[in-house]
Amino acid sequence: MSYLALVKPRVLTMVLVATLTGFYLGSEGHLDLRLVLALMIGTAMAAGGTFSLNQYMERDLDALMERTRSRPLPSGNLRPAEALWFGAALTVAGLGYLYLTVNGAAAAVTAATAIIYLLAYTPLKRVSSLCTAVGAIPGALPPVAGWAAIRGSIDAPAWTLFAIMYLWQLPHTLAIAQLYREDYTAAGIHLLGIEDADGRGTAGQVVINTLALMAVGLLPTFLGFDGITYFVVALALGGLLLSSGFKFASRPDKGGARRVMVASLVYLPALLLVMVLDKI
Repeated sequence: MSYLALVKPRVLTMVLVATLTGFYLGSEGHLDLRLVLALMIGTAMAAGGTFSLNQYMERDLDALMERTRSRPLPSGNLRPAEALWFGAALTVAGLGYLYLTVNGAAAAVTAATAIIYLLAYTPLKRVSSLCTAVGAIPGALPPVAGWAAIRGSIDAPAWTLFAIMYLWQLPHTLAIAQLYREDYTAAGIHLLGIEDADGRGTAGQVVINTLALMAVGLLPTFLGFDGITYFVVALALGGLLLSSGFKFASRPDKGGARRVMVASLVYLPALLLVMVLDKI
């Protein structure tokens, strides 16, 4: 169970869903189930290994925060060397598997995801709130990897998926930063928004970023890979998230931040689902 916890199963599931969405939207005709399976296996290995290495790198910070003290390394259930070798082996094996069974483009995007996550976002969390903007990049790449897996290249629809995933993470992360501000501050983590004691500036950023997300979220219909049903649902989901943002702005407390977080957790899976169901 400790090794399972290293790969962050809940986050890994979302990575797989986003990757599969990009693959499906990029496909033409029937799905190649062999390719789908290879993509899911390779992505799960590479992403799980990356999350394990992240926990190895942040084991000292995790020990300082209430919400992460029970993770395998700070709790002492695993030794650091065990997590290091497990994470490294899983990441390399996953990237190699993607290269050999899917294609070089998918492997390259997944490798870029791991590199940015581990060598840019993770160390930057200790020194600058810019980590929030940087960390959203690897978080937005899974559907691009899925698209590359079926198309062998990356074009405008794939970058639209990237933009949607990127912009979604900003209000989501800002809300989490407000909810666990004391925890992050105690650990010296510089997420965007944790220095905003009264929450007003954070709430304003949530509203602005949600407006941008709503605009970009409509592009799949204009680019022709989703229809009018998607357009209507995307607009409604964006309105739901925006409403939570305005409520947060009117009352910038933890309750408001929690509403934004919940709305963001509804928004993304629902959007990806209707995007798949309404594919033209």
